[in-house]
Amino acid sequence: MRRRTVIITALAAAPWARAQGAYPAKPIKLVIGFAPGGGLDFTARTVQPGLEAALGQPLVIDYKPGAGGVIAATELVRAAPDGYTLLVANTGPFAIAPYLRSKMPYDPVKDFTYIGQMTEAAYIVATRADHPARDLRQFVDWARANPGKASFASSGIGASTHLNGELLNSAAGIDLLHVPYKGSAPAVTDLIAGQVQLLIDAGTVLLPHIKSGKLKALAVTGARRDAALPEVPTAIEQGFKGLESSGFQGLVGPAGLPREVVARLSAELGKVLAQPDVKAKFAGAGSEVQPRDAAAFAAHVKAEADKWSALIRQRKIQVD
Repeated sequence: MRRRTVIITALAAAPWARAQGAYPAKPIKLVIGFAPGGGLDFTARTVQPGLEAALGQPLVIDYKPGAGGVIAATELVRAAPDGYTLLVANTGPFAIAPYLRSKMPYDPVKDFTYIGQMTEAAYIVATRADHPARDLRQFVDWARANPGKASFASSGIGASTHLNGELLNSAAGIDLLHVPYKGSAPAVTDLIAGQVQLLIDAGTVLLPHIKSGKLKALAVTGARRDAALPEVPTAIEQGFKGLESSGFQGLVGPAGLPREVVARLSAELGKVLAQPDVKAKFAGAGSEVQPRDAAAFAAHVKAEADKWSALIRQRKIQVD
């Protein structure tokens, strides 16, 4: 009787054990390395409803701004590799910042599990609406005529917004002062207020303010004009070849994430990104859905890191 009782108890517990082992069994923390209101925040909130519906668990957004996203990436390295702490990754802390410093708290190749890319987009060069320059060429002429007065904002030291500003300095032979912020939202606020004169950031950040008339687009950094701003010439058209660049956003976890967790997250993310309303929302913000799977995303990050690190060495940019 005792043996039969044990067997029955074990069988009764089996479904509960399987349910407990299924992923996900509790809310997932989604970390963003920048302040609320920026491009990564927009991306996270765009895919959040679809992922929550597919996974059956809430995604709790956790903001960890600072150091151009490096602080959040560093915390992810220390997280348990169980799929319950993820990060919305972008170009700065994964393909730029590690090569701007002599010592980094993580290795972007070895210390993360790449789950899937979400978007890719060129950047917009913007200034406040009442600035006298009508395009990037005129802004550069103004900066040369006003030494010491011109500055560019960034979302943090080592972010793509930082490096794009430094590339403009090199490409145009000017010396804009770098003013770092803890995210794009406060940088935009000071740009509109005239505390800084330039910001090169994603369309998800800048387009709403350009459309409202608070900011003015001077150029786009892609190989072709932005469909949302067809009247704005590219930097290449204006003679600034060194400013051709684009940024990625994707989902990553700590190193050692189980294969089945990566497969589930990657598959569900791909389905969400294929939804017409999600594509339309990103397109309306000047971003293009780019649903690379785990392996393709990891390869893309490596290629971007090779490109940016070569430019950093060539131009001798260092932030230590």
